[in-house]
This record gives sequence, C-alpha cells and structure tokens, in this order.
Amino acid sequence: MQQRTWSPQPPLVALGWVLAAAALGWLVATPDPAGRLMAGVAAAALGLAALYGTVARPCLVADADGVEVRGLHGGRRWAWPQLDVRVVRVRRLGREVALLELDGYDRDGVERLAVLGRLELGAHPEEVADELSALRR
Repeated sequence: MQQRTWSPQPPLVALGWVLAAAALGWLVATPDPAGRLMAGVAAAALGLAALYGTVARPCLVADADGVEVRGLHGGRRWAWPQLDVRVVRVRRLGREVALLELDGYDRDGVERLAVLGRLELGAHPEEVADELSALRR
C-alpha cells in the first residue's frame, strides 16, 4: 500500500522556534510597555506556529483508503468517497495564493473543511492535489 505524507519543512519549524525565543528575549529586555506588548504577541504567535509545525507532523497523510489531516488537537480521517479535493486561489497580501481545500463528511454526516497552504504542506498545493488524485484512483 502506497502512503504519501506532507508536513511543514523542518528548517522552517526550527526558524519559528528561534524567532519565538528571540521575541521572548525582546519581551524580557525591553522596558517600553508598547514594546513588551508587541514582543509578547510576536512570541505567542511564533510559538504557536512552531508548536503546530512540531506537533502536527505529518500534517497530511494520504493512501489508497483515504486522507488524514492532523492538527494540534489530533487528526481527522476521511475515506475517498467522503471527500472532495480542490485547489482554490485567493488574494493574500496583494498576490494570488493557491490553497488546498479538503471538504469531507464525518461518519455522522457533519461537513468539515480543511484548508492547507504551502507552509503546512511543505509543497505547492497544486502538486499535492495532483498526487491525491493519483492515489484516489
């Protein structure tokens, strides 16, 4: 059985941890209240992003039976008949970005949407969609 996985690039996750530590150092070192607020927000955001990249590995797992998407709170698995895969293009910060949308139905009929970008996948979403199409057959 062929299985394919996608996850954030390890150097990017390591950079997130380093930047979170630097922001934490900035928080401790600065006497300015506004600077402390900015440093605290930056440390929290970078720490959460690095934590996600560390814990949710691999972020996407696909095989002949279906797809599993992992996050901070665990994973969700969908069989191929319960899943629609598409690539959408959105404008973000003035440029067009591709996102992989996984629209699936749980066993109880509840619809769930997972949206993954290049950072979460470690690859271009269009390439991932093509590989998912090949696995689905």
